[in-house]
Amino acid sequence: MERTLAIIKPDAFAAGNAGKIISRIYQEGFRIVGMKKLFLSKVEAEGFYAVHRERPFFAELTDFMSRGPCVVMALEADNAIRRWRDVMGATNPAQAAAGTLRQEFGASIGENATHGSDAPETAAFEIAYFFAGVELL
Repeated sequence: MERTLAIIKPDAFAAGNAGKIISRIYQEGFRIVGMKKLFLSKVEAEGFYAVHRERPFFAELTDFMSRGPCVVMALEADNAIRRWRDVMGATNPAQAAAGTLRQEFGASIGENATHGSDAPETAAFEIAYFFAGVELL
């Protein structure tokens, strides 16, 4: 079994799509081993996305992620990282395959409804950023 971090971003949460996304997670065979509703501060968003600090979109990304509530989840499944990324779809919703979450709920590259870890090392950092080990069931 592998774990990955999933985030229902502020745009999808504000639009009332959190329940639909969580339902899809279960339909796809993932187990949610940790889940929290959070309102990230700008500093917390900057810490989470620190790997992108030098990228031109960093300020816009962290402003967006700290503008409203989100839901963070630790998901577990065989090949969870790849599978969750497949369910999410391409970063740009306009390029995402039909039936993917970003195609259905995303509005733009910047407001694309969901986040997922891209590698085992990233998943370990991201899950630990939001969850203490005793919180994962």
